[in-house]
Amino acid sequence: MTVQPLYNLSPLAQLMLAGVLAASGPLVWVWLRNRKTSSARWLQALTLLTLFLTFDLVLFGAFTRLTDSGLGCPDWPGCYGHASPVGATAAITAAQTAMPTGPVTHGKAWVEMIHRYLATGVGVLILTLTVTGWVQRRRAVRAMGRAGPFHVINPWWPTLTLSWVCLQGAFGALTVTMRLFPAIVTLHLLGGMVLLALLCAQGVRAGQALGDGAAVPLPAATRILLGLTCVLTACQIALGGWVSTNYAVLACRQFPMCQNSWWPDMNFHEGFQIWRALGLTPDGSAIDFSALTAIHFTHRLFAAVVFVALGLLAWRLRRTAMRRQARWIAALALWQFATGLGNVVLGWPLVAAVSHTGGAAALVVVLTWSWFASRRARQLVPDASAQAVTVSQLPTSRLSA
Repeated sequence: MTVQPLYNLSPLAQLMLAGVLAASGPLVWVWLRNRKTSSARWLQALTLLTLFLTFDLVLFGAFTRLTDSGLGCPDWPGCYGHASPVGATAAITAAQTAMPTGPVTHGKAWVEMIHRYLATGVGVLILTLTVTGWVQRRRAVRAMGRAGPFHVINPWWPTLTLSWVCLQGAFGALTVTMRLFPAIVTLHLLGGMVLLALLCAQGVRAGQALGDGAAVPLPAATRILLGLTCVLTACQIALGGWVSTNYAVLACRQFPMCQNSWWPDMNFHEGFQIWRALGLTPDGSAIDFSALTAIHFTHRLFAAVVFVALGLLAWRLRRTAMRRQARWIAALALWQFATGLGNVVLGWPLVAAVSHTGGAAALVVVLTWSWFASRRARQLVPDASAQAVTVSQLPTSRLSA
């Protein structure tokens, strides 16, 4: 029997061309809508569109994982050495005939490859942002001198984002070649969330540089709470990724109890052994069901902590000039509760599962938006009278928040 190599770079050029084609539509659309505006405004529009498409990519990545399509093409970056499942029809048919419900089917192969095409397209857009950012910086230096203000986003932001998306691509390759290794899949999910945060930060910074809004001063306690909530949410997303990649969602099918108990039998040591294959312990034996229960229950318990933090943050922000962010945070907290509960009591339906990932991604965007759209007040100010600072006070040329 022929062994399929894990890496086959022969279709790489074709896949890169597919990425360019996928990115050409958004690029043309942004250019047509902003051709009469400044280059800085064009860059801001492209940043926001890339953020939107990256959000869609995260959702499609969740769809790929939840439909068990992650190994629909068992090699990387193509599909059985081809740029699309069309060229791999014979190999896919043979694999599907041998295992009709296995990881390789025609439908799953298309889902996996579409995900790769979209990811390549997002990479091309981020490369465009990086090149455009440096070109704008060079023009600004020539026009105003190094001491002059820059009304463009610091080009180190898209450069960092480009580096991150390359790392994210590497984790995508390892997801396939390491056969859905839970730690790698979870890191791939977290990498997508970090990518969203980086693009959101650039969008906010670009808007501030163009005078769309200034950073809102927040009382010290509120800004500390905002930062703490960001950290707690990141931890909860990591726990959620660990639940999903270990297929532990259905370990508890009741709420608020689990397996008819308030504290079911749980093996935390085995459940949180990070470096192991899917469904196995490090020594190669099958993972115990109590370990999956521990994974699920930990995510559920920590969700209560995050829910309280989000509610408190929304209440605090509602008393400042960031009422719109407060409404978004409150709505997304309720959304996550509803979709998480739906996953448990409805048996993990695909719509609820993808929606739960989407809610987590939206929380990352809103919390990042809130952080970069605010600053700590130099003096303690009453919540109701928090006022925006002038654009001239904004540190638009620095990477710090």
